[in-house]
Amino acid sequence: PGNLSDCPNGSLWVMEVFNECAQDGRDLASVTLGLVSILCFAAASFPQFYQACKTGIMDRALSVYFLLGWLGGDLLNLIGSFLANQLPLQVYTAVYYVLADLVMLSLYCYYKVKNQGGRFAAPLNAAFLFLSLGAVSTVSALGRGAAAVQDPPTFRGRSLLSAHADGLGAEPFTESEVIGFTIGSISSVLYLCSRVPQIYTNYKRKSTVGVSYSLFALVMLGNSLYGLSVLLKNPEPGQGEALTSPQISFQFLAYRRGRPSTHEERDALLSEPADS
Repeated sequence: PGNLSDCPNGSLWVMEVFNECAQDGRDLASVTLGLVSILCFAAASFPQFYQACKTGIMDRALSVYFLLGWLGGDLLNLIGSFLANQLPLQVYTAVYYVLADLVMLSLYCYYKVKNQGGRFAAPLNAAFLFLSLGAVSTVSALGRGAAAVQDPPTFRGRSLLSAHADGLGAEPFTESEVIGFTIGSISSVLYLCSRVPQIYTNYKRKSTVGVSYSLFALVMLGNSLYGLSVLLKNPEPGQGEALTSPQISFQFLAYRRGRPSTHEERDALLSEPADS
C-alpha cells in the first residue's frame, strides 16, 4: 500500500495506483484530467494507422520529417523520464509513445517501398507482421523491467514540478534531474517543430487526403487536458503550445474538397496494375 505519511488526507487509491498525492478535489481533478490526456495521446496514432491502410498513400500524405521529429521528441522524453526519476506511469507511457512512433515510421517505409515496386509486397507484409509482434514483445519486456527497478511505493510527487523536502527544508534538484529536465525541454521543441514539415506538405499538395485529422485533434485535446491538469496541481502561469496543430486543423477545412494534385498520386489511387 502507498505511504500517506508525507501526504496527509490524501486519496489512498491515487497513492497506491499512481504514487501521486491528491489531498482535495483540485488534486483529484488534476489526476483525472492527466489520465484522460494520456488516453488521448495513446489513441492518437490509431486513426492514422487506419487512414494509412485505407488510402495506401501514407508515404505521400505524411512528411517523414514530421514522423522523425515526433520520434525524436518521444525518445528524448523517454530518456528524460528515467533521468528525472519520474513516476512509473510516466515511464510506461513514454515507452508506449516511442513504440507507437516506430510503428508509424514502419508503416511509412512500408508504403514508400510498396508504392515504388509491387513485387516486394509479400516480403514487406511478412516484415511488417514481424515488427508488430516484436513491438508488442518489447512493450511487455520493458514494462516488467521498469517495474522491477522501481523504488518501494512511497510518495515522490512530480519530480520535475516539485522538490523533495526533509526536516531542514527543500533539497535541490540532483544532476540527473537537471539533465532530465533539459532533455525534456529539447523534446518539447522537437514536438513543436515537427508540425512545420507536415504543414508544408499539406500546403504543397493542396490536399489532406491520407492524413487523419483525428490524429491532430486527439493531440490537441491531450495537450489541453494535460495543461489544465498541471495548472490545477500547480496554479502558476504556464506556457501554451504554439498554434501549429490548429494550423493543420485550418488546412483540413481549407483542403477538405481538394484532391492530390500530382499525377503520381492520381495513378497510385485510381489506376490498376498493368498485368491485372
